[in-house]
Amino acid sequence: MTDRTATPVAGEDRNFSQAELDKFGALANRWWDPQGPQKALHALNPARLGYVARRVALEGREALDVGCGGGLLSEAMAREGAAVTAIDLAPELVKVARLHGLESGVSVDYRLQSVEALAGERPGSFDVVTCMEMLEHVPDPGAIIAACATLLKPGGRLFLSTLNRTPAAFALAILGAEYVARLLPKGTHQYRDFIKPSELAAWLRGAGLSLEDVSGLMYEPWRNAARIVSRTDVNYLACAVKPA
Repeated sequence: MTDRTATPVAGEDRNFSQAELDKFGALANRWWDPQGPQKALHALNPARLGYVARRVALEGREALDVGCGGGLLSEAMAREGAAVTAIDLAPELVKVARLHGLESGVSVDYRLQSVEALAGERPGSFDVVTCMEMLEHVPDPGAIIAACATLLKPGGRLFLSTLNRTPAAFALAILGAEYVARLLPKGTHQYRDFIKPSELAAWLRGAGLSLEDVSGLMYEPWRNAARIVSRTDVNYLACAVKPA
């Protein structure tokens, strides 16, 4: 496994990099602008939701969105009928998510809270836990996965998305997206923090979860849309289940 960008600080609520929170918090005011800095994230969201919805009927389910940002996936799951709790550690993002929920009329319980702290309060509470585009931004991804596993009900599913640590991912996600096409702000990603599927699988096993699927997530900038594919060498999604 690779080194992380920051050393985890002792204490269950300190598994974050303040620099990462500040970086994404600065994007809060334009998070819901489909042509803004998060344009690519808007394009990824229907594919992410589809991946989840094909594996879990969201109507009436208790769902948790970890690292919810401004609430793109949180609102999408709530529109599908899930009772959604969403957490993030960037105050600016939680504020924007709450404001957008008031405008859209979509009910989501947004909280400024760490997943580790919530796991201590509500173990075994959720049918679905999502953690998208977050693991590559924290010091200890394994601890995040362990907390997500604690929060799942028996038989519940964890959905993850991240970036593979490959030359293709460096070329497309960093050089292409940040420096050539300027789809993302420069410095959004650090290659050394990308995660190989084998590393992710090891963390899932360590948390007592069974890996069900790994699929690629391909962003196509020429049509500003994304789709699920078989190749996993750049972006990929994973689904794991907690034994009943």
